[in-house]
Amino acid sequence: MLENKDIAGGIKTPRLRAPAGTCDCHMHIIYPEQRFAFTKGNEGIFSEHPLEAYRAVAKTLGIDRCIVAQTPPYGLDNSNTMAAVKEIGLPARATVAVGPDIEEAELDALDKAGARGANFFMLPGGCLDWDAVRPVAEKIKAFGWHVQIQLDGRELGDYEQALAKLENEIVIDHIGKFLGPADLDHVGFQALLRLVETGKTYVKLSAPNESTTDTPPYMKDAGKRAAALIEAAPERMLWASNWPHLGDPVMSEKPDTAMLLDTLLAWTNDQAIRDMILADNPARLYGFE
Repeated sequence: MLENKDIAGGIKTPRLRAPAGTCDCHMHIIYPEQRFAFTKGNEGIFSEHPLEAYRAVAKTLGIDRCIVAQTPPYGLDNSNTMAAVKEIGLPARATVAVGPDIEEAELDALDKAGARGANFFMLPGGCLDWDAVRPVAEKIKAFGWHVQIQLDGRELGDYEQALAKLENEIVIDHIGKFLGPADLDHVGFQALLRLVETGKTYVKLSAPNESTTDTPPYMKDAGKRAAALIEAAPERMLWASNWPHLGDPVMSEKPDTAMLLDTLLAWTNDQAIRDMILADNPARLYGFE
């Protein structure tokens, strides 16, 4: 299996100078399967991507904080994610996968360990469906957790009202992750803009390489959408590396993480806004002091 370019080929230095408090709002750690096993049928789907490799990336990019996102092949077992929060060596929080039947005591333990949101991966390989969103949202509301959604953004028009009715804050992954043509007037992108305008929805400016036919900085499609979102509501934008760029396990080439940080230079020419996206907004959402 192809190893991440950051591990195998060295780490490039970005042109963007990250401000103090920069937070990577979506990254993964893959432990050896002997320690944390994937769910049945997902055995061996990803190779190990260890803590020390991410630490090297964070040091080079100027990342001071991170959010460990539950990786779908682990299902509802969040032990790997919470171990990474504890062991990563940076101020860290987590987003986890929990089902409607989770007990309050387990939520309390996850919260005390650093969990701040509930993941819903609405693409092949996810372990929860849309019927689980509202009951989970109700259970996590008392802890102040947000609802995090990854889906094909072309479907956002179908789910806009259901999401808007939730009392939790919402985070939409990967610039909406439009897995097909979608200009700024697309019904799904317009739904995303309206959700952002409610004042309770954040968007992660991450993984543009997973929803593009363009080259960096992706201004024909994913980058164009990112720039429009930043212009509409910079205070609701987050940046994330999506390291180690898991995407499709059979991807022939993975993006350079420094380049993904540098996309912000193309998406907005305002340094104050970039600093807001990188440091201020995640500090507020994830509760960093």
